[in-house]
Amino acid sequence: MRRLPPLAAIRAFEAAARTENFTAAAAELGMTQAAVSYQVKSLEERMGSPLFVRERGRVRLTPLGARLLPALSTAFDTIESAFASHRQEDESLLTVSTTHTFANTWLAWRLGAFQMEHTDLAVRMTTSNELCDLRAGDADVAIRAGGGGWEGLEHHRLFESSFTPMASPDCIREAERKLGRKLEPEDMPNQNLIGPGDDWWQQWFADNGVPADEQVLRKAGIRLDNQANEGHAAMAGQGFALLTPLLWKGDVAAGRLAVPFPDRVSARGWAYWLVYPTDRKLTPKVKRFREWLIPEMERSQADVHGGWTQPTATAAE
Repeated sequence: MRRLPPLAAIRAFEAAARTENFTAAAAELGMTQAAVSYQVKSLEERMGSPLFVRERGRVRLTPLGARLLPALSTAFDTIESAFASHRQEDESLLTVSTTHTFANTWLAWRLGAFQMEHTDLAVRMTTSNELCDLRAGDADVAIRAGGGGWEGLEHHRLFESSFTPMASPDCIREAERKLGRKLEPEDMPNQNLIGPGDDWWQQWFADNGVPADEQVLRKAGIRLDNQANEGHAAMAGQGFALLTPLLWKGDVAAGRLAVPFPDRVSARGWAYWLVYPTDRKLTPKVKRFREWLIPEMERSQADVHGGWTQPTATAAE
């Protein structure tokens, strides 16, 4: 256990000794002259010996004060250097937290372009479906799915979390071969569904007037823990997954996924948001990421065809 005098008293002494003036020390520390004098006096009482000889207009160190000053000034220089190093490191690294799905289907494909535009900034992406504590410094910014309105956080709406069935082209062709006709929404309860017990399937069936009893929703099927895994299972021909069109448009364009009902898109009532602590709004690295991400998202939405274009990003105060 360290047996140190109060830090406020040490700071007041060091500033007054270095400037040889209580008024100058008070201005440096943002204190009143009386407060500096009180802190120095309390330190002298603790030491049992005077640290200054008071003279008109200035103060002069006693031999004890002169002996203490170099070591204390060096100690404060070391502390200041440690924090300066941290600030420099903090400003040179941007940590982005997001979900597995958004990382794998959208952000990881584009984050390198942001870093290339800002070569002085290292970028680290972490993925988790659990909420991180931004105010505690777990990350600088996060991209979350939900209803918005997180206390103490700035939040910018990026896009609506919509969904529609998707599968590999071969899977759809095989389903239509067995039916002998084009696939219709009412055929979906009899198809191999990925995550059949997911609430999203219930909502999609209801939105499209498709009867689906408990037996359909409880039937055996692949159950995966996030949309990223479900999308890759669908690409592998494992069945139909409910996927967000904006996030999978590249795979649709490349022919890895197909959309049997492009006009049958449901919305969950929530969105994806860029969020960060309110007190970091003007932090340069956060500002640079925000100014890159929102236009990039708007361009991505503009590229989505077939009625999938979502509302543009907005700031929610």
